Amino acid sequence: MLRGVAVTALGVVAVVTGALVFKVDSMARATYLLAASFVAVGAAVVALHLDYVGVVVVLMMLMEMAVMGVFMVMLMGMNPALMPMSMVHSKRRALVAAGASFVVLAVGILLVDWPQRSSVPPEGPAGSTEGGATTYSLGDALMGDHMLVMMVVSPVMLATIVAGVVLAQAQGRYARLGDDLRGTTQGGRR
Repeated sequence: MLRGVAVTALGVVAVVTGALVFKVDSMARATYLLAASFVAVGAAVVALHLDYVGVVVVLMMLMEMAVMGVFMVMLMGMNPALMPMSMVHSKRRALVAAGASFVVLAVGILLVDWPQRSSVPPEGPAGSTEGGATTYSLGDALMGDHMLVMMVVSPVMLATIVAGVVLAQAQGRYARLGDDLRGTTQGGRR
């Protein structure tokens, strides 16, 4: 019962924050809302006792949104958090496509003859019984022995990209002020 309530609440959060991505008027806010939507989806997957898949979804999406935010701030010529802009293009066609996709998927969910499990799931590696072996098998199939490498490579790649962009710039943010970073003139005024 509690699991169903949690999954439903997280689903509502995911849908609402996902819809707000198209309502806000800046790319930075849209990025944060999209990250919140994906975290809610990952948390719902964890609530369904698919811990590995849920954690991977959260980690991947947070890293992706962090990279997107960093690149927006570094490479766009204005402050993306403050500049109003539309996140939707071809509004009528987008609404028709989204509505049609929703109807097709909802009808498919309701009309498909879903199979029933006929056996008890096997125990996982640590003696867990709630889908432990299935989750372990999925994690092993996705990453195998490379999980530690992937966990280390992601932040190293982000740091390398940020460092490369910083080193490639001819001047920094404060170069226009010279040695006086406060930006005061000789008379003490700005």
